[in-house]
Amino acid sequence: MLTILGGLDKDGRPEAVDRIDMVRGEILGIVGPTGSGKSTLIDDLEQFAQGDTSSRREILIDGRPPEEAIRSDPRKKPVAQLSQNMHFLADMSVEEFLKMHAKSRGKGPEIVDRVVELANTLTGEPVRREHHLTMLSGGQSRALMTADIAAISDSPIVLIDEIENAGIKKQEALNLLAGEGKIVVVVTHDPMLALMTSRRIVMKNGGMVKVINTSDGEKGVFSDLLRVDRWLSTLREAIRQGEAVGAAL
Repeated sequence: MLTILGGLDKDGRPEAVDRIDMVRGEILGIVGPTGSGKSTLIDDLEQFAQGDTSSRREILIDGRPPEEAIRSDPRKKPVAQLSQNMHFLADMSVEEFLKMHAKSRGKGPEIVDRVVELANTLTGEPVRREHHLTMLSGGQSRALMTADIAAISDSPIVLIDEIENAGIKKQEALNLLAGEGKIVVVVTHDPMLALMTSRRIVMKNGGMVKVINTSDGEKGVFSDLLRVDRWLSTLREAIRQGEAVGAAL
């Protein structure tokens, strides 16, 4: 279980939300206007803040402060991050990268096939073992990293910062990560992503002002949005493949 204990907003007032508990397999949203403090909350989670950041929040693991090694040693930090701006710098193939990561996690090279297969369920641009990392598009890179986090990474917490325009299938990506028992926290302005979550934290003036549980009515709205999103995906792929839109639809 991951717990956020409320701190202070930008004016130094106590946050209206004083405690939030999250469990494995849950998708939690963070919403609010630009400058409301969404990124600061994500940073607090990534750092496992202990009242030592500007927000004065505290992050607990299973009800207790984390060990110092979890905060200071990147190899022991149980957090993985996905952002909208993600590209590889290493000059190696997809296969070489995945084998290296799998070996570092004590897993065999056979997992490469599963990661590539998962990645290709998230993007319309095929990812192949022989592709060089530096040649992947933004969508391919994020699809590969999502699959890598799901299948290889031991990190039980995944922080996602605005992937609505990331070139991957959003619903499938979040469901994949949550289905692997991860705690998924997603910062978003996208109504579809926001309504995929079980709850969403509303940010204002640097503070958590309320938590909204996704209602049955909102789930109905999500179903409508999903149909529109799938139609747009079909249209997008038709244009990408050089097809006439009328013929494709």
